[in-house]
Amino acid sequence: MASAPVHLAVDLGASSGRVLAGCIEGGQLKLSELHRFANDPVHVQGRMYWNLLGLWQEIRKGLSLAAAGEAKVLSVGVDTWGVDYVFLDANGDLIGPGYHYRDARTRGMFPKAFERVAREEIFAETGLQFMELNTAYQMLAARLENSPVLDIANQMLMIPDFFHWLLTGKAAIEYTNATTTQLYNTQQQGWSQKLLKAFDLPTRVFSDVVQPGTVLGPILGSQGGVPGLEGVPVVLPATHDTGSAVVAVPADNFAPAQPDWCYISSGTWSLMGCEIPEPLINDRCAELNFTNEGGVQGSTRLLKNIGGLWIFQQIKASLERRGQTLDWPSMVQAAADAKPFQLLIDPDCPDFAAPACMVDAIAAFANRTGQPAAADNGVLFRGALEGLALRYRTCLGWLESLTGTTINTIHILGGGAQNALLCQMTADACRRRVLAGPVEATAIGNIVMQMVGLGQIGSIQEGRQLIRDSFQPVVYEPQDPDPWDAAAERFEKLDA
Repeated sequence: MASAPVHLAVDLGASSGRVLAGCIEGGQLKLSELHRFANDPVHVQGRMYWNLLGLWQEIRKGLSLAAAGEAKVLSVGVDTWGVDYVFLDANGDLIGPGYHYRDARTRGMFPKAFERVAREEIFAETGLQFMELNTAYQMLAARLENSPVLDIANQMLMIPDFFHWLLTGKAAIEYTNATTTQLYNTQQQGWSQKLLKAFDLPTRVFSDVVQPGTVLGPILGSQGGVPGLEGVPVVLPATHDTGSAVVAVPADNFAPAQPDWCYISSGTWSLMGCEIPEPLINDRCAELNFTNEGGVQGSTRLLKNIGGLWIFQQIKASLERRGQTLDWPSMVQAAADAKPFQLLIDPDCPDFAAPACMVDAIAAFANRTGQPAAADNGVLFRGALEGLALRYRTCLGWLESLTGTTINTIHILGGGAQNALLCQMTADACRRRVLAGPVEATAIGNIVMQMVGLGQIGSIQEGRQLIRDSFQPVVYEPQDPDPWDAAAERFEKLDA
């Protein structure tokens, strides 16, 4: 680990977590990974949970490595995925495990929710896209199951809030993650009392939100926090991982009213959108099912959730369960060698949300949509990547229609930025320049926001200048875009 003073980013994704250290050396931001660990769901009698206490042990291990190092630790911040939550009771004790957003209990919740509040009213209140995994429908499912948890809960915490509470003993709900719940009114900057009442949710658990950059408090000692880091401040990043990733976009402006760039935060999910100065809540946005999530310093992330590399990852898992040995580079090479457009896969098809076997689910999808079965693994791998690029193309058109601007540059952030084939496919499918990187965007954005919170960086734009000085993106220009036009026509008709 570097000897210069460091900020620690705890970055939890849907499949893995890391603890990273960041410092400024020679005018550049340097990162070092201290600890990496798996994040596997736990299945218990038909339910699907996160192993939150196991994750806490791994987080403490990573932070303890930092405490034992030579570098002074200046601050710590945690980011995770959105929508999931836990409850504390009146004694400050954790109530039960935390549900995984892929748990089946939310299936079929939309009609039950819309019986209570019309769909258009929910969108007008929240500006959020409709996904059954959203917090609102998780909590409605709990209410309809007569779960006693809602009656004894005293405080709701989103998942990163939970880890910040473990570190500091202070319970607070951070803004960017609060806006993923579909229970928060970003225009009025408060919880939607209309929705809380309609879904019969206890208003007492929804405390006031706090903004990214807030110094939450010092880390506890050995009785609760991390030995060796007692007194180190916890500074809230954008705790929703996409919010942190967007901070790390190496653009030369912040929240422009007329954006000429968009981002794709590419991992298990792909989040594609624009950073704009205020929510865009209108009929067209509702029709396209876009979301307005809160960003840092009053900005809005107008975006679309796309299935991401989930299908690609789960193909690997399915084939490995069948005894095949695979690695990511060989999968990408097999995809590159396969003939284009043999099998078009829609990454947002509900069939692929949580199938028992992804390969079987794709075979069923191909049969249902009148496509030939995959001739070999390369066709499967390529289909998963081409489907993503085609979905990006569609989403780009929607973004331009919503913002009324022409988007010239697509920034791909996160792990997907390392997939050169997917990046080139995106440039070709979208007919746009792609800038890939930084790969560790979420951790970088987390650390930059900690620096802003402590006054070491004066603004997001200053932070982005530091990022541009530190990380060189890989540039992809369109090379062979014409064949994608016919493929896009086929893609749009898959579920017609």
